[in-house]
Amino acid sequence: MSTTILKVENISKQYRLGKIGTGTLSHDLNRWWHTVRGKEDPYLKIGESNDRSTKGESQYVWALQDINFEVKQGEVLGIIGKNGAGKSTLLKILSRVTAPTTGTIKTRGRIASLLEVGTGFHPEMTGRENIYLNGAILGMTKKEIASKIDEIIAFSGCERYIDTPTKRYSSGMTVRLAFAVAAHLEPEILVVDEVLAVGDAEFQKKAIGKMQDISKGEGRTVLFVSHNMAAVKSLCTRGLVLEYGRVKLIADVEEAVSYYLGGNEGNAANQVCFEKEYDFKQFQLHEISISNKNKNIGEPIVEDQEISLTTKITFKNEDASKYHLTYHIINELGETMFSFYDKYNSTQLKKGLNIITCLIPSDFLQSGVFNLTLFVVEDKRKSIFKGSDIFTFTVVDGGRELGVFMGREPGYIKPQFKWLSEN
Repeated sequence: MSTTILKVENISKQYRLGKIGTGTLSHDLNRWWHTVRGKEDPYLKIGESNDRSTKGESQYVWALQDINFEVKQGEVLGIIGKNGAGKSTLLKILSRVTAPTTGTIKTRGRIASLLEVGTGFHPEMTGRENIYLNGAILGMTKKEIASKIDEIIAFSGCERYIDTPTKRYSSGMTVRLAFAVAAHLEPEILVVDEVLAVGDAEFQKKAIGKMQDISKGEGRTVLFVSHNMAAVKSLCTRGLVLEYGRVKLIADVEEAVSYYLGGNEGNAANQVCFEKEYDFKQFQLHEISISNKNKNIGEPIVEDQEISLTTKITFKNEDASKYHLTYHIINELGETMFSFYDKYNSTQLKKGLNIITCLIPSDFLQSGVFNLTLFVVEDKRKSIFKGSDIFTFTVVDGGRELGVFMGREPGYIKPQFKWLSEN
């Protein structure tokens, strides 16, 4: 039976915005006076939730609030959420980089963390010297480090530069060496933030494989933060979803990823409904949704199944046939990959509600995050509406084996060509 190796109870973290320190002298005296009398910090009552998109009224914000969960030995927990949800703050607290405002953490064994590229590395020291330095920071003896240093260097792939100062390393080389140290010094709990995104595809695959060996082969525990949902699904057994500093869901990884991709705005996953913001003289746009064919809208979109893109729009003119819809698919770098429209669709549009579905072939889009821009075109030449980045959706890899998502080919589409062979 698995034993609990990490228990988090009522963890909260409060920050004061805008300035370094706890605030004014009066705030410090007020805190001290409450502490002397055995009372609670008065400023813990006035903090606001961590919604980065709103201005707020209080100078105090809760980066984390009332976090509770347990992790079993050998379990791999994926921690997912939007930027600013509190993921990195939680990992810093678990790694004892910063202290929680309230709550307790109970652990069994040593925690090794990889939170930022080159954390604990001295730029003037060589890679070899930094291995010893970083190992000592993680609590290892010089003898323990020496017994594994050849293995660490080989895993990092930086052997040729190991006696060169790390200030001359690229960010990718630095993260390779940092991960190699953390992974080989046998921590009971390994904490990994998004830093693996810095490495190349080959190293990411190697790092994921090492984390699987650590958890499954050696029975060690991994806490993994990533925005790559395919990596989370492949590596993790459970998922913890954070929103605005609070735990919204702890469940098996499939359910957690599905919830995360669905967002928290009240719409189903991969669906956006418009009220009156796109109600014009000629037309009104109601809804855009995307899903795998014959699957529920709330389920994650996988690349190896046909994808349905549906638009609901009402045209108000009698002669609706003069309109057609054009779509642009844009990658996460803001580059337009391609545009598409049904050139025969203009004869099908009619006055009133139109439900238009485009079927994207299976294995056409690579896994990744995509934005959609919609144009309403009149008489095949005049754009009367442009909805830039009106819709965002995520495609995940349908394969679960290691190497499928990490071995992702370059580019954003996967055209299926016909091949002929002459013998």
